[in-house]
Amino acid sequence: MEISEKLLCLFSAEITDEGDRHVVEIPQREVDTGSVEAGETYRVALIKADDTDSEEETPTQTSSAPSSEPQPPVEPGEIRYVEIEDIGKQGDGIARVERGYVIIVPGAEIGERVKVEVSEVKSNFAVGEIIDGEV
Repeated sequence: MEISEKLLCLFSAEITDEGDRHVVEIPQREVDTGSVEAGETYRVALIKADDTDSEEETPTQTSSAPSSEPQPPVEPGEIRYVEIEDIGKQGDGIARVERGYVIIVPGAEIGERVKVEVSEVKSNFAVGEIIDGEV
């Protein structure tokens, strides 16, 4: 699947039925990081999470952790806009996403908002490479 360079954010969400309308909620982190702003108009693309996706993930989930444990909120290759909140002991930038999950961003400074590609995912942290600085 080809992803547009205009992509501002990528997240998973359920569609909720609210009577005469259906709602897809935007996670607060996307507003906090400046990816989107309330009151603005955006084009939205929906990609169905089909059975093929879950079948591919099942072996990894069962072999690495019990299914009752929360899975990392990011995947390898995922593009994210993050804000660097801290610097780690080795000088790498640290960003936090949902549930406080950490993304380590080498070469980033506190306060920077950067576009990163997730290159490595572990149970309690991920590593993201900067693909566009100061967004």
